[in-house]
Amino acid sequence: MTEAFGHRFGNPELLREALTHRSAGGGHNERLEFLGDALLNLFIAEALFERHPRADEGDLSRARAELVRESALAERARRLALGDHLRLGPGEMKTGGWRRDSILADGLEALVAAIYLDAGFEACRAVVLPWFEGGLAGPISGERLKDAKTRLQEWLQARRLTLPEYQLLATHGDEHDKTFVAICRLERPAHSAQGEGSSRRAAEQAAAEAVLEQLAANPGAASG
Repeated sequence: MTEAFGHRFGNPELLREALTHRSAGGGHNERLEFLGDALLNLFIAEALFERHPRADEGDLSRARAELVRESALAERARRLALGDHLRLGPGEMKTGGWRRDSILADGLEALVAAIYLDAGFEACRAVVLPWFEGGLAGPISGERLKDAKTRLQEWLQARRLTLPEYQLLATHGDEHDKTFVAICRLERPAHSAQGEGSSRRAAEQAAAEAVLEQLAANPGAASG
């Protein structure tokens, strides 16, 4: 596999290393993860700085933290189907490690570093920033930086609609490293979405964020 995730690798070994979890043995992705974390923070900081010239340091810092937090990176990894390509050891395969936020977020960071080492700074940035376009495009404000459950609740209250219902659907993994799956349901407008996270709260936040995205895609939803 030399072409994946929007980039054609001149050195396929970099991609292989990026997708190899430490549970699979030698040549794993932890060093790439270290570099990718730094690159992601720089790409996101630069993009926010350029796109929001009136935002102050506090707002920029909070927006960057929101975009690069573990659950946000894991969600972007899921959209890229990165988990389908990870190389995991038998134990992680058995416990569904490809679904776990921590493993997905680390894999995404490692992938960023692999693209950078393969093609350079500019090419890497061009591939990576579109993954975050939705988060970078919106305004930076205290309203945007509220957590997803709060924003969804306020959206519904402003329209005098019933508040959402959250339900824990499943948990996966070892006791010390679980992945939680939750669903958020709205009575009206009728929407529902699932989310995953390293805690029940994180899973509910991810589900609420997914419902908010559904509502944003359907502005007339409140009449549904």
